[in-house]
Amino acid sequence: QVQLVESGGGLVQAGGSLRLSCAASGRTFSSYVMGWFRQAPGKEREFVATINRSGDNTYYADSVKGRFTISRDNAKNTVYLQMNSLKPEDTAVYFCAAGSASGGSLYRRTRLSEYDYWGQGTQVTVSS
Repeated sequence: QVQLVESGGGLVQAGGSLRLSCAASGRTFSSYVMGWFRQAPGKEREFVATINRSGDNTYYADSVKGRFTISRDNAKNTVYLQMNSLKPEDTAVYFCAAGSASGGSLYRRTRLSEYDYWGQGTQVTVSS
């Protein structure tokens, strides 16, 4: 069982930056593929970024590539999402998720069904 708690959301102007954090409980954090997803009002939850267990391989949605960076610190049981050059269309609730190694791709896990545990989400609002 893994519990995930996101933090770091807030209100920022277009062009600004935010860093989201996701703290995980348990001693097996390094065994999970981690991902970030987001859900805007009236829209389905969508993939943002994923990182493999050791943290040396990442993959991004085209909409955030070059602006967002996912990273993890296995010693701190934490995954991060650095968001730069934010746009109003980035406004959404952001969720982190953990997936077991056997649940799908180890390097490009983009589907919601490939993740086993989810946080409660943190709101990011980008004003124009």
